[in-house]
Amino acid sequence: MKKKNKRLLNILVYLMLFTIGCLILLMNLRDNLVFFYSPSEVFQKNLDPTNKIRVGGMVKKTSLKKEVKKIKGRSLEQISFVITDFNNEIKVSYIGILPDLFKEGQGVVVEGFITSNGMFNAKTVLAKHDENYMPPEIKDIKSIKENNNGI
Repeated sequence: MKKKNKRLLNILVYLMLFTIGCLILLMNLRDNLVFFYSPSEVFQKNLDPTNKIRVGGMVKKTSLKKEVKKIKGRSLEQISFVITDFNNEIKVSYIGILPDLFKEGQGVVVEGFITSNGMFNAKTVLAKHDENYMPPEIKDIKSIKENNNGI
């Protein structure tokens, strides 16, 4: 076999091994990639209630309700709110502590399950913020105020 043919054969073998490796990687990651759906997409698609999904949108103003419940002898806060994409809305129920950035009119992504009555039972709440976010602890520092022109 000529040197040129051996080199071509080696390149083809390595290319095949690389392709097979990429396919194996993508097949294994396929189920672990999690995107979020808007409330409109949740109602349009026939989603399985046993699959964990993420729903993202804006927290509707005046929809946040908190109440303390006794669950297994512990006092826990149950929070309910509505996520909207300004076309459709989905009511969310969450038990736990909300992130500091969570507020009405702000973007949010929740992860959990859809119940049979169309409500979303959240296990995780992720608050989104804009690029101008400044932690409250450092917002009042004089030198930072001067650099940001009061933003």
